[in-house]
Amino acid sequence: MIDKLSWIAVYPELTLLIMACVIALVDLGVKTPQRTGTYVLSLLTLAAVAAMEAAYAVGGDTFYGFGNMVVSDPMGSWLKCFASIAVMVTLVYGRPYAADRGMLRGGEFFTLSLFSLLGMFVMISGHNFLVIYMGLELLTLSSYALVALRRENATATEAAMKYFVLGALASGFLLYGLSMLYGATGSLDLNEVFNAIASRQVKHQVLVFGLVFIVAGLAFKLGAVPFHMWLPDVYQGAPTAVTLLIGAAPQLAAFAICIRLLVEGLLPLAIDWQQMLALMAIGSLLVGNLAAIAQSNLKRMLAFSTISQMGFLLLGLLSGVVNGNQLNTEMAYSAAMFYALTYVLTTLGAFGIIMLLARSGHESEEITDLAGLNQRSPLFAGVMAMCMFSLAGLPPLVGFYAKLSVLQALISSQQTSYLVLGLFAVMMSLIGAFYYLRVVKVMYFDAPSDFNLQPITAPADARAVLAVNGALILILGVMPGGVMTLCTQAVSSIVKSLGN
Repeated sequence: MIDKLSWIAVYPELTLLIMACVIALVDLGVKTPQRTGTYVLSLLTLAAVAAMEAAYAVGGDTFYGFGNMVVSDPMGSWLKCFASIAVMVTLVYGRPYAADRGMLRGGEFFTLSLFSLLGMFVMISGHNFLVIYMGLELLTLSSYALVALRRENATATEAAMKYFVLGALASGFLLYGLSMLYGATGSLDLNEVFNAIASRQVKHQVLVFGLVFIVAGLAFKLGAVPFHMWLPDVYQGAPTAVTLLIGAAPQLAAFAICIRLLVEGLLPLAIDWQQMLALMAIGSLLVGNLAAIAQSNLKRMLAFSTISQMGFLLLGLLSGVVNGNQLNTEMAYSAAMFYALTYVLTTLGAFGIIMLLARSGHESEEITDLAGLNQRSPLFAGVMAMCMFSLAGLPPLVGFYAKLSVLQALISSQQTSYLVLGLFAVMMSLIGAFYYLRVVKVMYFDAPSDFNLQPITAPADARAVLAVNGALILILGVMPGGVMTLCTQAVSSIVKSLGN
């Protein structure tokens, strides 16, 4: 008999699942080219689910369901709330783009987006190896289909094939690592795995062997070096609306499973996985920033930018435990969570601009396509400039405070190696500022071509959301305290529950 608490833990997931199925059926009767009915119903569903998760998070309760296989806690609820909002914003930006490219002949764009979000929810709520993996597969299978949604486009099909092959390889790595840990500890439950490792009765060599494969699988989902090969090709080849779907909200789910697996399950092995994360962070910062300088395609440049941003995220994750001491845990993991949230916010704005500038038959994804954008639309140019400045980490925008919080976590560890990592990250950020500022220079100082002088047309809802998006990048940079406190409280609930 399933108790009431189990159903309460998964109410948002059940709501999303039922509504995704309902929307798929309702769409059969929608005849408008813009799929207005499907679009509105999808937004209402996402708003309702986000409100439910926000209510759970504000309540501050942590409870488990289905035999401890799923967990509802403040961190998970906030991440699911923000992921729902991110998908909602993506659909607002992406609908005109998708309609111009024949991607709305059916409602697959909306229903697959909802199912991918459901996969994120399951990943974030998972407290069991199999549940986490099931959510990961639901997300990735939906993403493969979305990337290949433009069936007549050879570039999109090629990107889908690359994504599928490399994604299957990464899923295999993760599953093999989880199976090794199951064999060593005899359990799939994160708390039981934590306690088994802490007891020191399991052979360390076996645990580290499984851990290597788990970290490799997680690195692929984050897009960290050396498992970043798929990211530039998929970002460039996929339709821009889909690029944003796989590049924004899923990063919150990837962060969540890093916390679930590495912290809630494998924290006694921190000294081992922190060394792996350090190497990946160094590689991501170096490769991401240097490779981005050479790019002329804006989507490809942002893909390498994502790799470098994930390097900063990994710095936050690796600085939580110092010589077995967990005093720095809350500061480090809350800084990493804040960084993930701000990255998603900025990415939504940047790719939203690319989509809204695109026209039928022209993608507007080259950096030169932004020439003279300020003359055509000061709003679009202003928001894009704030996104670039924020990604570069310039004050007073939110990206500056996000980078500062990660650097503070490194410095507070009082470890020489971490201080060196912090200096290296700052140097790489200075290099990264070059390619971000190049975009701003093109928008404000380069003369537009005759083709680029065509007027910009964008729906009122997309313009309104874009304006709010840009305003939040500035407001949260000036007043980051509220969101930072939220992240600290959410991570605190995780740390207090370790091993229980």
